[in-house]
Amino acid sequence: MDLILMIIIACEIGFWLFVLLGLLARYVLRRPRIGIVLLAMTPVVDLVLLTAVIFHLQAGGSASFFHGLAALYLGVSIAYGHKMVTWADERFAHRFAHGPAPVKRYGADYAKEAWKDAARTGLAVGIAAGILWMLMTLIADPSRTHALLGVYPILGIWFAIDLIWAISYTVWPRRTPALKT
Repeated sequence: MDLILMIIIACEIGFWLFVLLGLLARYVLRRPRIGIVLLAMTPVVDLVLLTAVIFHLQAGGSASFFHGLAALYLGVSIAYGHKMVTWADERFAHRFAHGPAPVKRYGADYAKEAWKDAARTGLAVGIAAGILWMLMTLIADPSRTHALLGVYPILGIWFAIDLIWAISYTVWPRRTPALKT
C-alpha cells in the first residue's frame, strides 16, 4: 500500500477518533474542557497530512493520485470539518445530554442547506486546487507532479454534481413526509 494512502487513512481515522473522544469526554464523562481540547485537535490532523505530503515530495518522491487525494481530503476537512463536528455533536447531545433531536429539513429549508453545501464544496474544491497548485509549484518538476493534474477534473465533476443537487432541490423541493395516523 502506498505510504501517502496509509497516512490519509490514518488521518481520517485520527480525525474521527478525536471527534469521538471529544464528544465522549464532553457528554458521557461530563468533562467539557477536555472535550474541547480533543475536538480542537482535529485541525492538527490536517497539518500532519499536509506536512507528510510536502516532506514526501521534497524528499524526491513522485506524486501519485493519492497525493491529490490528500489535497482533496484537506479541502473537505477544512470546508466541511465544522459541519461534520456539529452534526456529530447534535447527535451526541441528543443521545447523552437530553438535547433536542436533530432537525430534519424539507422544502425550501432543505434547498437552502443544499446551496450552503454547494458553497462548502466550492470552498473545498478551491482549497484542494490551491494545495495541488502549491505542491506543483513547490516541487517545480512536472515529471514528478504530473499525476496531480488528473485530480482537477475530479474536482470539477464533484462541484458540478453538488450544483446540480442544489438546483434539483430548488426546482423540486424535498417534501415533508405525510403524518401517519
